[in-house]
Amino acid sequence: MDIGVLLPTGTAQWGPADDPRELVAFGRHAERSGFTSLFVNDSLISPRIEALTMLAALAPVTETVTLGTAALMPFLRRPVQAAQSLASIDLLSGGRLAVTVGAGFPGRFGRPLYTLSELPWERRFARLDETVALWRALWDGADAFHGEILRFTDIPPTTRPFRAGGPPVWLGGATPAALARTGRLYDGWLPYPPEPAAYASGLLDIHKAAAGAGRAAEEITPALFVSVRIDDDAESARHSMDAYARATYGLPLEELESIQAVVTGTADQVLHRLGEFVAAGARHLVVRLAGQDLRTQRDQLEQAADLIPALGRQAADQGEPRHVT
Repeated sequence: MDIGVLLPTGTAQWGPADDPRELVAFGRHAERSGFTSLFVNDSLISPRIEALTMLAALAPVTETVTLGTAALMPFLRRPVQAAQSLASIDLLSGGRLAVTVGAGFPGRFGRPLYTLSELPWERRFARLDETVALWRALWDGADAFHGEILRFTDIPPTTRPFRAGGPPVWLGGATPAALARTGRLYDGWLPYPPEPAAYASGLLDIHKAAAGAGRAAEEITPALFVSVRIDDDAESARHSMDAYARATYGLPLEELESIQAVVTGTADQVLHRLGEFVAAGARHLVVRLAGQDLRTQRDQLEQAADLIPALGRQAADQGEPRHVT
């Protein structure tokens, strides 16, 4: 069982007096507190520290934690340059990088980004899959790539990652097409379905797709992205999460929790709800802490760290997620 934390790299999570350089110390403190991964978001819509810049800053000052993206938008970057950057972070971290990718969503979190990147919105999923295939080819030393959308010849030698084959690449999303593509092509799954039952159903479909592609289910890491707020009482926790949802997305809590995994309440209530996702098969939780300044983020980090031993025991009691053969 792995439990990680999403670093508060966006300005919506900073107070007026906060210094973003404190994020490096925040990540180191999370590692010492027992979290096994540090993840960062990626976007051009809301102001934040650029994802790969943040991971590069963390790579030499952390020791054991996985460094991940949740999720990286490859279309925001030139594909060969992105492969070089990711290989460099994998090298600097000693092979601790995990890359979750996504193609963006309709509305203000998707199509406008393609316009800014001067790429077509159409065929975005095919472009995503080809970009990942290109990365893997470059990480293996290829000097050419001939896809349907991306075609490169005479590629000069590029930076090779720490690990042969490069870092694992996970996919976000839970549509039927995303589940099938995860099972066939990706090393992990990082969705945020609102209900544990939806997570269990999605994981089952991934295992079926993996079996159909001749892959073992164990090759795919079942992860979960979940927003968490812990308070002394349930009402205060929901009030704080509502403020966070409005500041981050411009949405009330009721709307956010209808589309994303959101867990609020006392420590016992949060533990119980997260345990339901563990029972559904999640084995790597990426926890986004609901706080609108770094002091609150640190307080939430301490409270979430207290849950790590119990969640580990729950995962051990559940055993491996049920697979389809």
